[in-house]
Amino acid sequence: MMRIKETGKIGLFLAVLFFANGVRAEAASTYDILRVAGFDRVMAEAEYEENAPAADEKNTGLEEDTQQEETIQDAEVLETAQAQKEAKSIANLWGYTNLGIAQVDNHLNVRDKAGEDGELVGKMTKNAACEILSIDGEWAHIKSGKVEGYVHTDYLLTGEDAKQRAAEVVYTVAKVNTTTLKVREQPSTECPVITLVAQDERLEVVEQKPEGWAKIMLDDEEAYVSTDYCVIEQELDTAVTMKELMYGNGISNTRIDLCQYAKQFVGNPYVWGGTSLTKGADCSGFVQSVFRHFGVSLPRSSREQVNVGTKISLADAQPGDLIFYAKGGTINHVALYIGNGQVVHASSPKTGIRISNATYRSPAAVKRVLK
Repeated sequence: MMRIKETGKIGLFLAVLFFANGVRAEAASTYDILRVAGFDRVMAEAEYEENAPAADEKNTGLEEDTQQEETIQDAEVLETAQAQKEAKSIANLWGYTNLGIAQVDNHLNVRDKAGEDGELVGKMTKNAACEILSIDGEWAHIKSGKVEGYVHTDYLLTGEDAKQRAAEVVYTVAKVNTTTLKVREQPSTECPVITLVAQDERLEVVEQKPEGWAKIMLDDEEAYVSTDYCVIEQELDTAVTMKELMYGNGISNTRIDLCQYAKQFVGNPYVWGGTSLTKGADCSGFVQSVFRHFGVSLPRSSREQVNVGTKISLADAQPGDLIFYAKGGTINHVALYIGNGQVVHASSPKTGIRISNATYRSPAAVKRVLK
């Protein structure tokens, strides 16, 4: 017989149903669980459906809270990413985090201490860039290239003004990353080699070709290099060192004075056919005018100047000697050797009068004019 306790309608119905089928069961109160093999799951599902609305409301609330938290987190991530992007943009402002630009007609003196009595350690040419390390009153502590020292803030652009000026004067260069880079007349390995350029030299890029070549300025003439052997990057001019040159024994005062005189015009413009050290000169005009100041007469063109003086090797070059460069075997450029493996020359309309390594391209001849 089936024992039935207090039961609701559902319990009574099930008891009758099981009794009719010969199954012995026990119906508990409405707060108990009906334990019948095979029917636990049915009752569990019924109970879930009965309580589902309340659970859904609770879950919906949790989902909304979760979505709000995720939205906040997403906003924070975006804000952080934007901040990082802006910081990276500032930090990569052509390699400067606190950019300064020289605002002068010729050059800005860099001294070893803040004050006009500081020793001259270098100079920033017009629009040259520097990292501003600190500012104290009218003087800024800066680092530009190999030069670190102090400049007067009256001649230094900072902040947005510096950024805008830099965007106007920044230029593209090809940095050589092979032992010697072949410079050719046209963008093809079938074309003649004009000259060889040493590793780490920088060549001014006029145009980057899609087929793996870059058009460059080789002094005042266009040429081509393969981008497989150089890195294309943007840069700004930096200060040049002005430490007293140590020439050693046997170097005349005339040679020292001539080099120091020539260096003061660094940063002045290149003008094809010009001979003015201040308003503009080309390579041979620059050399001719520097020597004229010391009472030495030279022909006008580099092709003529190479025929003057005594031929020597590059290893024997002394400050004041002339170094010539060629294109296709014909002399087309001249520079003044200033010692320490460097030359000063009127290079191109873009760079003006500048200091370069003597082997920035392969020297074709070295001549001694001064005794």
